Amino acid sequence: MPSIFVPIRSLGENHLERIIRHLLSLEPHDRYLRFGFIANDEQIKRYAQSLNFSKDEIFGIYNRRLELIAMAHLAFTTDASLAACAEFGVSVSSQARGRGYGSRLFDRAVMHARNEGVSMLFIHALSENTAMLKIARQAGALVERSGSESEAHLVLLPATADTRLNELLQEHLAQSNYRVKVQIQKFWTLLSQLQTLRKDVINAQDKCAK
Repeated sequence: MPSIFVPIRSLGENHLERIIRHLLSLEPHDRYLRFGFIANDEQIKRYAQSLNFSKDEIFGIYNRRLELIAMAHLAFTTDASLAACAEFGVSVSSQARGRGYGSRLFDRAVMHARNEGVSMLFIHALSENTAMLKIARQAGALVERSGSESEAHLVLLPATADTRLNELLQEHLAQSNYRVKVQIQKFWTLLSQLQTLRKDVINAQDKCAK
């Protein structure tokens, strides 16, 4: 059975407010797993505002209400001697668990990293973050545990014509899906406003009739 397409799109600085809302919605334990400590709201805002949209790549999954329910951060190294390396981090909202979004985001990030010439992908995670480490192991990453923390690294194959074309296609489909969701949300908002206006007119007419 073919897998269901999950639209994953690149996020720019214009998505920052939604990124902040997504991260702030994470429960304390989820914040602990994502950042390695229970980040407070101010620390999360600083992290989000420090994202380098021009250098790194941020991927996201939106639901029908245009809520960001899962996101990944592919951070490229700033060290010139490690130019072919990148680090992966991911977070999924509690209501979106169990749908494989973490794996989908990982696969999307791996494809982009390959196309950008990255040869080694790193993941730093708490050892109790079994979901993240499972994703890494299934991809063939070597995982080394050191007490409460684990490090994983995955050697990436060079880009191919297929990976480049596939990424362009996925990004196009994801952006098209996002635009459709925006139009649907605008329609329902307008309809709600019209219904409210109609109700106000009816109520005013009833008052005049009395």
